[in-house]
Amino acid sequence: MPKTITYHSLQKSFLPIWLLSICWVLLLLSPPKVEAQLTVRDSVTKRMKAFERQSLGEKVNTEYIDLLNQLASEYIYVKADSLIKLSRQALSYSKKIGYTLGECQALANIGAFYSSNGINYKAITHYTNAIKLADSIGNIPLKTEFINQLAYEYTYLGDYEKALKNFLVGLDLADESDNKLMQSKLNENIANLYASQKEYDEALNFYTKVKKINDQIGDETIAAETFSNLASLHIEIGNFEHAMFNINQSISIFEKHKITDWLAYAYTVKGDIYINLKKYGWALYWYDQSQLLHKNLEDDRSRINLYNGISRAYLGVGQDSISHIFALKAMKIAKKIRSLEGQRDCSETLYLINKSQQNFTEALTYHETFQQLADSLNRDETKRTLMLLETKMKHSKDKQLLIAESEKELAKQRNLIRVSIIVLLLLIGLTVPLYLKQKKLKRLYKALQVNAENLRKNEAELNTINKTKDKLFSIIGHDLRGPLGALQGILKLVTSGEAAKEDFSRFAPKLKSDVDHILFTLNNLLSWGYAQMNGNARKPKTVSLNTLVQGNVNLLSEVANNKSIKIVNLLPDNCLIRADENQMDVVIRNLLSNAIKFTKENGLISLEAEEDDRMWRIKIRDTGVGIDQKTQKKLFNENTNVTTYGTNNEKGTGLGLSLCKEMVLKNHGEIWVESEPQKGSTFFFTIPKVTKKYRKAS
Repeated sequence: MPKTITYHSLQKSFLPIWLLSICWVLLLLSPPKVEAQLTVRDSVTKRMKAFERQSLGEKVNTEYIDLLNQLASEYIYVKADSLIKLSRQALSYSKKIGYTLGECQALANIGAFYSSNGINYKAITHYTNAIKLADSIGNIPLKTEFINQLAYEYTYLGDYEKALKNFLVGLDLADESDNKLMQSKLNENIANLYASQKEYDEALNFYTKVKKINDQIGDETIAAETFSNLASLHIEIGNFEHAMFNINQSISIFEKHKITDWLAYAYTVKGDIYINLKKYGWALYWYDQSQLLHKNLEDDRSRINLYNGISRAYLGVGQDSISHIFALKAMKIAKKIRSLEGQRDCSETLYLINKSQQNFTEALTYHETFQQLADSLNRDETKRTLMLLETKMKHSKDKQLLIAESEKELAKQRNLIRVSIIVLLLLIGLTVPLYLKQKKLKRLYKALQVNAENLRKNEAELNTINKTKDKLFSIIGHDLRGPLGALQGILKLVTSGEAAKEDFSRFAPKLKSDVDHILFTLNNLLSWGYAQMNGNARKPKTVSLNTLVQGNVNLLSEVANNKSIKIVNLLPDNCLIRADENQMDVVIRNLLSNAIKFTKENGLISLEAEEDDRMWRIKIRDTGVGIDQKTQKKLFNENTNVTTYGTNNEKGTGLGLSLCKEMVLKNHGEIWVESEPQKGSTFFFTIPKVTKKYRKAS
């Protein structure tokens, strides 16, 4: 915020009544140039309320804390009670959830509260803690901002040495991080520091830097803040033309953007220009504009300057009683926030008022107070000027030493790098041949690994082939040779004449049964052999499972009728699957054949289907002899060949169920059985449904 303004002693002067009347008419007709700065605050408040409604009261999180801190900062110079309440709430929540960023922002806002109330030591404590936390999380922009605020606090205490030291430290951080905004603020604050010690040339040098930085930033509100402070500096120098030019520029920008606190300050500075020009009516006009805005602000330091300026203006137009009221109000605030400069300026004004009213005793008292404060501050100013120079020189010296040490350290590092490079080159010279040799060995090792892996695969394939061969010969030897031998014997009896041709009809059912068995076995054998040779080869398409089931029911109906077994097909018409048709045909035929084989006469076999999101689950239930737990475990084992006999001595190959399992798995399904001896069996298998895209394609 703006620095403290030092007012010059003024002679009492009067304006013509007509000019004063015009000023008051203008004041009455002109409303405040801007409204209170509520837009940002209202926006943040709305967001907070919306957030609270959405989160149903669970508001302790980082987003809510950020909103609390943002809203709190909007109340600086506006509503101190809301500032401290929201900041403490944000601090409590931040500590509760371990949110360091929120904690350091809340500490800085609390520091601003104590600063505006003149409790400087507490403000310094909070800013210092905020700096430490910002440093702990590596947030350089926040750390720089808090150092700037801490430095300003030291200026209020009159400790300009610490103030300048912190400003310079902050400026170094801003330069390192190329933070243009903080470069502008810190250079401007250093300029104001020198201006307060009447080091105007040095102050103007810093303002030249500030203007260049502001041009790079390109933000007119930041430039307007600089114009306001520069106008104040030109008042102290006595260059009122430059002061007026700068303050008019800043006012137009602040009015445009409705920046209330800075606009109130700018109006006060414009009033100060007219005071120095002894145009008291115009001074009152601009002071009143500032006072209207101050109704919505809580900025005691600015109020001291404003009320003291109003007092001087009324003194200038000869209204001593009103002048006295405002001077006392200014003095009260200055004492409250312990502002020595404010007390000095107010004492001088009260001295002039009492002198004008011929209250010589009071005038003498205020003059003595003014003289004591002025002498004290002047002595301090001399010391401070020396301290500022010493601090700046010390900081520059420390910086140079640090640069020199850094250069030495860099030189050492360069030497170490050179030595390291030499050592590295030597190591490369030694290790390259070893590396090439190792690379060659790695290639040989990889080749050996590949060969070993190929041998393992070949061995596995040979084992599979041997198992397939053994199984094939077992089936041919045990399951095909017997029926073929029986067929051969019957045909031999008939052809040799040992059995009459009339007797042949007695053997016909037996022959048909054996031929059907041989054909069924050969079909399974061919399917199994094809599957073994072709691996995972399958040709999926959209298949009507109901059609496949009905075809196999028709095929096996004669066998079922011979045992008076009823087969019931309960599958829905829309039972469409995505699978290999031939493989599914083998699965259904084998499961249905097994059900017939192990179901006693007059039994029942039913086929049902249930669907879920992706699969059809098929159930083939019989009222047969059932299967014990031990046999169930072996049924689908590809390494086990379980040969069993049906209820009418029908012989099986043991190949069917393992073939079913293989076919179902290849079509992305599963197969299992549930059974109890003498209570029948239910074989289940799942198969993928037809999706919409396949249904469209089909």
